[in-house]
Amino acid sequence: MEVLFICRDALENSVVSNLAVAIEMKKSGTNVGVLFTEEALAAMAGGVMDWSPLLRDRETRTTVAKAAAGLGIPWAAQDPRWTRPGQVLAAAKAAGVSLLACPMWTEMLGAKGKLPAELGLLDLPTALKTIKEAQVVIGSF
Repeated sequence: MEVLFICRDALENSVVSNLAVAIEMKKSGTNVGVLFTEEALAAMAGGVMDWSPLLRDRETRTTVAKAAAGLGIPWAAQDPRWTRPGQVLAAAKAAGVSLLACPMWTEMLGAKGKLPAELGLLDLPTALKTIKEAQVVIGSF
Protein backbone atom coordinates (compact mmCIF):
# COMPACT_ATOMS: atom_id res chain seq x y z
CA MET A 1 0.00 0.00 0.00
CA GLU A 2 1.33 3.39 -0.94
CA VAL A 3 -0.71 5.56 1.45
CA LEU A 4 -2.47 4.52 4.65
CA PHE A 5 -4.72 6.90 6.57
CA ILE A 6 -5.27 6.12 10.25
CA CYS A 7 -8.66 7.44 11.29
CA ARG A 8 -9.15 7.46 15.06
CA ASP A 9 -11.59 10.26 15.86
CA ALA A 10 -15.37 9.81 15.80
CA LEU A 11 -15.80 13.19 14.16
CA GLU A 12 -17.99 12.89 11.10
CA ASN A 13 -16.10 15.64 9.30
CA SER A 14 -12.79 13.86 9.95
CA VAL A 15 -14.03 10.41 8.93
CA VAL A 16 -15.53 11.76 5.71
CA SER A 17 -12.40 13.80 4.96
CA ASN A 18 -10.21 10.70 5.28
CA LEU A 19 -12.54 8.73 3.00
CA ALA A 20 -12.98 11.51 0.42
CA VAL A 21 -9.23 12.15 0.10
CA ALA A 22 -8.61 8.39 -0.12
CA ILE A 23 -11.18 8.13 -2.94
CA GLU A 24 -9.48 10.95 -4.85
CA MET A 25 -6.06 9.35 -4.36
CA LYS A 26 -7.43 6.03 -5.62
CA LYS A 27 -8.83 7.78 -8.71
CA SER A 28 -5.31 9.07 -9.41
CA GLY A 29 -3.95 5.52 -9.30
CA THR A 30 -2.59 5.43 -5.76
CA ASN A 31 -2.96 2.22 -3.75
CA VAL A 32 -4.60 3.67 -0.64
CA GLY A 33 -6.30 2.45 2.52
CA VAL A 34 -8.00 3.75 5.65
CA LEU A 35 -7.48 2.00 8.99
CA PHE A 36 -10.23 2.75 11.52
CA THR A 37 -9.28 2.62 15.19
CA GLU A 38 -10.37 3.89 18.62
CA GLU A 39 -13.36 6.30 18.53
CA ALA A 40 -13.81 6.06 14.76
CA LEU A 41 -14.06 2.28 15.02
CA ALA A 42 -16.52 2.57 17.91
CA ALA A 43 -18.67 4.87 15.77
CA MET A 44 -18.48 2.41 12.87
CA ALA A 45 -19.70 -0.31 15.24
CA GLY A 46 -22.90 1.61 15.97
CA GLY A 47 -21.69 4.47 18.15
CA VAL A 48 -22.42 8.12 17.51
CA MET A 49 -20.28 10.46 15.45
CA ASP A 50 -20.00 14.10 16.44
CA TRP A 51 -18.75 17.11 14.49
CA SER A 52 -15.80 19.34 15.33
CA PRO A 53 -16.98 22.24 17.52
CA LEU A 54 -16.54 24.95 14.88
CA LEU A 55 -18.47 22.89 12.30
CA ARG A 56 -21.22 21.62 14.59
CA ASP A 57 -23.96 24.22 14.03
CA ARG A 58 -26.75 23.29 11.59
CA GLU A 59 -26.01 26.11 9.12
CA THR A 60 -22.35 25.11 8.74
CA ARG A 61 -23.17 21.40 8.44
CA THR A 62 -25.75 22.14 5.75
CA THR A 63 -23.30 24.37 3.86
CA VAL A 64 -20.62 21.67 4.03
CA ALA A 65 -23.02 18.94 2.90
CA LYS A 66 -24.17 20.98 -0.11
CA ALA A 67 -20.59 21.77 -1.08
CA ALA A 68 -19.58 18.11 -0.68
CA ALA A 69 -22.36 17.10 -3.08
CA GLY A 70 -20.98 19.62 -5.57
CA LEU A 71 -17.59 17.94 -5.24
CA GLY A 72 -19.11 14.52 -5.90
CA ILE A 73 -18.86 13.35 -2.28
CA PRO A 74 -22.05 11.35 -1.55
CA TRP A 75 -22.42 12.60 2.00
CA ALA A 76 -25.82 14.24 2.27
CA ALA A 77 -29.24 12.68 2.19
CA GLN A 78 -31.75 14.33 -0.17
CA ASP A 79 -32.18 16.98 2.48
CA PRO A 80 -28.66 18.42 3.04
CA ARG A 81 -29.45 19.06 6.70
CA TRP A 82 -28.90 15.32 7.19
CA THR A 83 -25.63 13.61 6.37
CA ARG A 84 -24.87 9.94 5.89
CA PRO A 85 -21.19 9.04 6.41
CA GLY A 86 -22.05 5.42 5.58
CA GLN A 87 -22.69 6.53 2.00
CA VAL A 88 -19.12 7.81 1.75
CA LEU A 89 -17.82 4.58 3.29
CA ALA A 90 -19.67 2.59 0.61
CA ALA A 91 -18.37 4.90 -2.13
CA ALA A 92 -14.79 4.43 -0.89
CA LYS A 93 -15.20 0.66 -0.95
CA ALA A 94 -16.71 0.82 -4.45
CA ALA A 95 -13.76 2.99 -5.59
CA GLY A 96 -11.31 0.33 -4.45
CA VAL A 97 -10.02 1.96 -1.26
CA SER A 98 -8.92 -0.65 1.30
CA LEU A 99 -11.03 -0.15 4.42
CA LEU A 100 -9.66 -1.84 7.50
CA ALA A 101 -10.62 -2.30 11.14
CA CYS A 102 -7.83 -2.18 13.73
CA PRO A 103 -7.71 -5.68 15.23
CA MET A 104 -6.69 -4.53 18.72
CA TRP A 105 -9.51 -1.99 18.99
CA THR A 106 -12.00 -4.37 17.39
CA GLU A 107 -11.21 -6.79 20.20
CA MET A 108 -11.09 -4.18 23.00
CA LEU A 109 -14.45 -2.72 21.92
CA GLY A 110 -16.08 -6.09 21.36
CA ALA A 111 -16.96 -4.75 17.91
CA LYS A 112 -16.60 -7.91 15.86
CA GLY A 113 -19.92 -8.62 14.21
CA LYS A 114 -21.06 -5.00 14.65
CA LEU A 115 -18.90 -3.40 11.97
CA PRO A 116 -20.12 -2.45 8.50
CA ALA A 117 -19.50 -5.03 5.79
CA GLU A 118 -17.21 -2.55 4.01
CA LEU A 119 -14.54 -2.88 6.72
CA GLY A 120 -12.06 -5.69 6.39
CA LEU A 121 -11.04 -7.53 9.53
CA LEU A 122 -7.33 -8.20 9.95
CA ASP A 123 -5.32 -10.21 12.39
CA LEU A 124 -2.68 -8.28 14.33
CA PRO A 125 0.38 -9.50 12.36
CA THR A 126 -1.28 -8.51 9.06
CA ALA A 127 -2.27 -5.09 10.43
CA LEU A 128 1.25 -4.43 11.68
CA LYS A 129 2.70 -5.53 8.34
CA THR A 130 0.29 -3.21 6.50
CA ILE A 131 1.39 -0.23 8.62
CA LYS A 132 5.07 -1.12 8.31
CA GLU A 133 4.96 -1.56 4.54
CA ALA A 134 2.91 1.56 3.75
CA GLN A 135 5.10 4.12 2.03
CA VAL A 136 3.22 6.98 3.73
CA VAL A 137 1.16 6.78 6.94
CA ILE A 138 -1.11 9.75 7.67
CA GLY A 139 -2.59 9.97 11.17
CA SER A 140 -1.84 8.25 14.43
CA PHE A 141 -3.28 6.03 17.12
